[in-house]
Amino acid sequence: KSADAAARFKSRYPDAPLIVGLTGTDLHKDIHRDGAAKRTLALATCLVALYPGAGEQLLGSLKPKLRIIYQSAVKPQQLLHRDRKNFDMCVLAHLRHVKDPFRAAMASRHLPRTSRIRVTQVGAALSDAMERLALAEQVRNPRFAWMGEQTRAHTLRILATSHALVLSSRSEGGANVISEAVMTTVPILASKIASSVDLLGRDYPGFFSVGNTEELRALMYRAETDPIFYDDLRGRVTRLADLFRPGRERESWRRLLDEVS
Repeated sequence: KSADAAARFKSRYPDAPLIVGLTGTDLHKDIHRDGAAKRTLALATCLVALYPGAGEQLLGSLKPKLRIIYQSAVKPQQLLHRDRKNFDMCVLAHLRHVKDPFRAAMASRHLPRTSRIRVTQVGAALSDAMERLALAEQVRNPRFAWMGEQTRAHTLRILATSHALVLSSRSEGGANVISEAVMTTVPILASKIASSVDLLGRDYPGFFSVGNTEELRALMYRAETDPIFYDDLRGRVTRLADLFRPGRERESWRRLLDEVS
């Protein structure tokens, strides 16, 4: 998406360094089949990705250009109280196919009647079809509520008052919502994709197979009903906090800028 800007910059300033950031769609789709994306990689002095395994998507000649910088998040100044009557799970993603946005809603449909789980979805519908699906799910599923697009402050409040975050994406370049959940000490139930495994750890117990509703349902119910499992998830998330400190991200950028200057 920045190919034209990168080309113009190098045309005007051929000796100046060019740093190019790689998102999920860049890494897992565009750089493998889009000529403009490939040319941008060639022009770049350095490439920045958000999780260590991103280099596996690059040709060998490009790997020396790669630097990993973890996205940071700010720790909330005060701890918000979570509802004791219900067990709230949130999904924070715009409604598009790559996010598999309704996986948590589908998983909640057939929970035991005694379950207190509610699923709150935050994110804009990026197509009329997605909006229809979200509205229909609200009608058929009393556990599900779609909030649409919210301000960042309100979205973070929803996260902070949730008992867990569900990240069901089919592909990510290193989801910033992971760092936000970590800094808010909210356990994460995540699809087992490379970036999330890199960020949360290979032995993290909150993974489910991509698109597997039954596995996610079992994890959701276990998080609700098994305090030992829930405390383990929360403890593991808490121990990751140092990785996503704003000071660490600033220092990473400082080192990169010193390197190319």
